[in-house]
Amino acid sequence: QVQLVESGGGLVQAGDSLRLSCVASGRTFSSYTMGWFRQAPGKERDFVAGITWSGATTYYADSVKGRFTISRDNAKNTVYLQMNSLKPEDTAVYYCAAKRYNGHYVVTSRHDYDSWGQGTQVTVSS
Repeated sequence: QVQLVESGGGLVQAGDSLRLSCVASGRTFSSYTMGWFRQAPGKERDFVAGITWSGATTYYADSVKGRFTISRDNAKNTVYLQMNSLKPEDTAVYYCAAKRYNGHYVVTSRHDYDSWGQGTQVTVSS
């Protein structure tokens, strides 16, 4: 497993942008597929975006497609989530997740991820 630490959350207004970062410990980061999930109060933890180990393939939830971009820098052990045109319904705690997997498919189920960060709060006011 890897240790994950997210940062970059905050309070913004609708239409603003934020970039979340997630730094992973260890020397095998490039062996992991990565995902971002979010959880609003009283709701399930939902998939937001994912990226394969090489960065060649990404996948997004319909609710964020065209507004959010996931990327990774394997040299820096970091995965990013660029969030543009934020809406109040994007308000949630955002979690970074890792799964040791060298395949070519994005993993979208939270049950398949092995490691999780502590989360970072994103609040979007209207």
